[in-house]
Amino acid sequence: MVITAVEPRKKHLCAIYIDGEFAFNLDRAVTEEHNLNVGTALNDEEIHSLLNESDFRRAKEKAMWLISFRDYSRKELEDKLLKDYSEDSVQKCLDRLEEIHLLDDERFAMRYAKDLFEIKKLSVSNVRYKLTQKGIDKYLIEDIIDELEPDESEQISQLLNTKYFRSMFDEKGRKRTIAALQRIGYKWSVIRSAIDAFDEENEYPDCEDDIYD
Repeated sequence: MVITAVEPRKKHLCAIYIDGEFAFNLDRAVTEEHNLNVGTALNDEEIHSLLNESDFRRAKEKAMWLISFRDYSRKELEDKLLKDYSEDSVQKCLDRLEEIHLLDDERFAMRYAKDLFEIKKLSVSNVRYKLTQKGIDKYLIEDIIDELEPDESEQISQLLNTKYFRSMFDEKGRKRTIAALQRIGYKWSVIRSAIDAFDEENEYPDCEDDIYD
């Protein structure tokens, strides 16, 4: 099989024609590194090797572009890359990124959990769920939670005194606040305790029980 044309394409690709017909696309850098020109003869094994090399190179470039914007877990990055590249290329790419410490689930999970606890004030159960969704190992999740776990009463108190402060002085606002806190994983017993403390600090009169129904 002989290459009869090499034509540039978008996205740094080259179209390779063999025996007068389009055969496949290759990454342009792979085409140049292997000096693929009109007249170059290729066998099936060489073509297979070139396609694998091209796929790996493009998967790695896509991964590098993605992680230049933010951190990813291995599973999260894997899911994105598998949409366009082969399983073998993606796994090889991810292994390489881990070797050079550009991909690190422990580092990612620690930063992510810290933001969820400190900025979003999420509950432990919600943080655990979100880490699981990112594909973080369950034992690593528990280690991170053991290290970072905040006082949930204090977390709710901070939310009541900032994000939900204005809502705490009418019945409908309180109900919406309670519902919002439950949606992010806080247990009712902890919520009510924090609200009681808020009321005491702000000299707010006791609410009717139906507010908490």
